[in-house]
Amino acid sequence: MTAAPHNLPLAEAAALTRRITLLSVATASLLVAIKAAAWLASGSVALLASMADSGLDLVASLATFFAVRYATVPPDAEHRFGHGKAEAFASLMQAGLVFASAALVTREAIARFLDPQPVEQGGWAMAVMAGSILVTGGLVYAQSQVLKKTTSVAVAGDRAHYFSDLASNLAALLGIAGAALAGLTWLDPVAGLVVAALLVWAAIGVFREAANQLMDHELPDAERAEIRRLALDDPRVMNVHQLRTRASGPYVHMQMHMELDPDLTLEAAHRVIVEAERRLLTAFPAADILIHADPRGRAEPHGGAFGETRPDDAERSNRAPDPAP
Repeated sequence: MTAAPHNLPLAEAAALTRRITLLSVATASLLVAIKAAAWLASGSVALLASMADSGLDLVASLATFFAVRYATVPPDAEHRFGHGKAEAFASLMQAGLVFASAALVTREAIARFLDPQPVEQGGWAMAVMAGSILVTGGLVYAQSQVLKKTTSVAVAGDRAHYFSDLASNLAALLGIAGAALAGLTWLDPVAGLVVAALLVWAAIGVFREAANQLMDHELPDAERAEIRRLALDDPRVMNVHQLRTRASGPYVHMQMHMELDPDLTLEAAHRVIVEAERRLLTAFPAADILIHADPRGRAEPHGGAFGETRPDDAERSNRAPDPAP
């Protein structure tokens, strides 16, 4: 899923993520309870697979519930860049739990292949799975609406779990129906293996998104282009280069070098930069912005590991030519 732009005020984004994570915890608790009751009655390995998935989803949803709240805690003396990456850590935990769930389901499915067991109370089990599909679908829809407005990687990870649950619940329903109605006992463990495969696929996606934040992956190209457009939306700004961006939970960090007329006074240059920051904050309310002023044509190259690089030169604007030497 393409990330939503970072244009929602922090307080509004935090309220949305708090509400949706609370709904996620409530949904997971309900699903665990009804699936446990149905599994005890039916003995279906496909239903056990789905119950195990929901149980780990409950743990993951609780982690997300606390992570999105901690991520919005203001920066302090020990965390000058805020606590936003708590969301990415929660997503990593979610991925690990889903991998564990897939391993459990695979083990149970193989055991049921070796020792087939009839599915009892199949009608009750199928009704539970159908209800689970409806409840999970409602939660995924609500999460999707929130993710259209926020960039919470933790909520995105939670949504990936429940989206895969829709498919896994359908697979479990098929397995239970085949075993209970047609006597195809092999279909139940096959459905369990399908569930395990879906869980692994979902876990890989969650891990990738969390790793992007933890490794300070750049924002999408469209957002970087918008940042450059806003920074250059002033005739006194001659160029912008060395643009670096990264996301951290609900926050976005950006820094750049801004080329200005070398004859501007320090006060005038400061005013240009402050106005640029205000334009950027209008579009990215939860942004941390750092702008370095360069005198056009007179700036010394910046050294160090993060100094001037040729790939960044390709992004340079051609608004104004370099002055003749």
